[in-house]
Amino acid sequence: MTIIDERMTGPDGAADRGDRAAELHRLMSLMTGDEKHTAAATSTLDVVRVLYERVLDVSPDRAGDAARDRFYLSKGHGPMAYYAVLVDRGYLPEAWLEDWGSWDSPLGHHPDRNLVPGVEISSGSLGHGLPLAVGTALGLRAQGLPARVVVLVGDAELDEGSNHEALELAAALALSNLTVVVVDNGSSSYAVPGRIAERFTTEGWHTVTVDGRDHDELESALAARPGRPNAVVAVVEEKR
Repeated sequence: MTIIDERMTGPDGAADRGDRAAELHRLMSLMTGDEKHTAAATSTLDVVRVLYERVLDVSPDRAGDAARDRFYLSKGHGPMAYYAVLVDRGYLPEAWLEDWGSWDSPLGHHPDRNLVPGVEISSGSLGHGLPLAVGTALGLRAQGLPARVVVLVGDAELDEGSNHEALELAAALALSNLTVVVVDNGSSSYAVPGRIAERFTTEGWHTVTVDGRDHDELESALAARPGRPNAVVAVVEEKR
């Protein structure tokens, strides 16, 4: 599969950005059924795109490379965008998408690391991704590897106590190779504007809030290595 980098095509990239978006939405449209969690997926699409197209040092042929970057989708109940991007980047065949969620498909409604190439963790039980990412970041640092770990969580998922303990520990250990991106789509039961960022800042994280649809803002925030754990709050309008 030919991978098109949106920054390198066309005089200003605008037409090509539209083409990439249309292609990814086409891929997502191949996945049908009642358990799509469409809003949960579409709210993360731009974040996942920017990570795989502009930020992460990953590729299908480096799946076993210990020095690769890691992406953990903790918000595993909305994997449609993730699957579409993995197809687009050459990890999976497009034909898998139409059968997703069927009894014999490797693509479940929650991603399974043992069945889906490129998937780093099996997820869906909220509150697991960030603690796993903390452990991985610590392990990579202990081995002297330069790889980074990026974990995507949902705003409501932060209600889980395991996440609070993980973000506190990450700051105490100064895990500079760890980035958390929180997709804030207003689904938290007690949502208050700015509160998510305040939680991370209070614990000592470097924190920035960006437009979750603006690819340049996302790239700048997600690529940052501020010397301590990095939290990116990506605000979008969809509600789960």
